[in-house]
Amino acid sequence: MEESQKVIISVIGRDQVGIIAGISAILAESNINILDISQTILQGFFTMVMVVDSAGSTIDIAELRDILKTKGEQMHLEINVQHEDIFKFMHRI
Repeated sequence: MEESQKVIISVIGRDQVGIIAGISAILAESNINILDISQTILQGFFTMVMVVDSAGSTIDIAELRDILKTKGEQMHLEINVQHEDIFKFMHRI
């Protein structure tokens, strides 16, 4: 069995139809499994954090970042993609 390669994806922007569907479709096409997802709407702003496993992915994290950046620009969203190790390092206390 392949070792898990967790990636953190965060999405912020004005709420609109299709955000989760658009991001999830890209992940599915790239064979990336969603492990956990949390989303909420705060005063009209959509916020979502996903933990995904890219171990079986057909693309690398840099390509995923580029694809999601393009999707974010199309939908007027800020989308960040970080490997779990970098995320943990940046958010340690």
